[in-house]
Amino acid sequence: MKITPSAKVGNFETGIFSELANRKQKALREGKDVIDLSVGSPDMPPPDFVRDTLVKYAKDPTAYGYTLKGIPEFHNAVCSFYEQRYGVHLEPDTEVLQLMGSQDGLAHLATAMIDPGDYVLVPDPGYPIYEASVNLAGGVIYPMPLTQENHFLPQLSDIPADILAKTKLMILSYPGNPVTALADETFFAEVVSFANRNDILVVHDFAYSELIFDDHPQISFLSIPGAKEVGIEFNSLSKTFNMAGCRIGYAVGNQEVLNILGTLKSHIDYGVFYPIQKAAEMALTSNLSLLSDQVNVYEARRDALVSGLAKSGWHVPKTAATMFIWARIPAGWKSRDFAYKLIEKAGVTVVPGDAFGKQGEGYVRMALVQPVERLTEAAERIGAFLIDYQIVAQD
Repeated sequence: MKITPSAKVGNFETGIFSELANRKQKALREGKDVIDLSVGSPDMPPPDFVRDTLVKYAKDPTAYGYTLKGIPEFHNAVCSFYEQRYGVHLEPDTEVLQLMGSQDGLAHLATAMIDPGDYVLVPDPGYPIYEASVNLAGGVIYPMPLTQENHFLPQLSDIPADILAKTKLMILSYPGNPVTALADETFFAEVVSFANRNDILVVHDFAYSELIFDDHPQISFLSIPGAKEVGIEFNSLSKTFNMAGCRIGYAVGNQEVLNILGTLKSHIDYGVFYPIQKAAEMALTSNLSLLSDQVNVYEARRDALVSGLAKSGWHVPKTAATMFIWARIPAGWKSRDFAYKLIEKAGVTVVPGDAFGKQGEGYVRMALVQPVERLTEAAERIGAFLIDYQIVAQD
């Protein structure tokens, strides 16, 4: 029997993270110590009270049935969190939709909202699920270049009118991944006006909302007047509370869109495990001063890696947000060649920028998911690599 994938799946390439994992394993088999700065999975645990809550409810023998959807306590907790952190008022029954992580919602939104042939504006570089979800739904991707000279913001005025006439969705993410840029209220207000003029739904990925450094403001897209009329926002407990493996997140905003996505989800899954929902509720309604402590940890890691790389002559800008550094690589290299050579010669794993889109060529992404000591060592290894190869790094 001949087994063949669907045409949609057949067009997918092997994920870059699988390729990096294979090369990492090869280096480990050769006896190398590898410092992994590739996958953006928090290395710190959730707070003790979150784990204690999870254990408490996991011991309840009645907690193992289908939840079907978010419990009211979770929805209320999201509303409280958004009011306190971003000054955004949400209605718990209509403007919050629980998800199995924000990626789960992003993966299904295109299927819920677009028909084959509809255009979707997607950031380039951007998180891979944006493009993959549109391809699975049969949509057409129109990339919005995010360039350093434009502060990694899309130039909305550059999008042709004939493309806009066929466009149904626009995806944005600030703080971004892989680019670590921030957007201000002026830009978001421009987006709201743009969406209204062109009848386009805005989808804002806000997964790194609580990893913002140097006292920059935390700006939810929904805090902009009129944003709820044109958009929704995805958020997650994965990075904010180090609950990545728990797979719980949410979408908030336009109630009509959330209802449509919720209808699709009702045919796909049966809700998040009740003890995880209770742990998430506890996290969202806790003393949120712990979030400042976590930001301080990531800032120290950022500073250690950036200053360490500068000693070798590779001057990388300090990231303003997220758990990543988005770095232009030395001249004369392709992103994948540089990343693969770093594993082989330096024992440091980073992600080549072209894995996130055409505009990512010439960059690599480094995750701040190691202690300061290991990041300092990673910088020293990279510095030795640069010296060995007589590489002059770009500013």
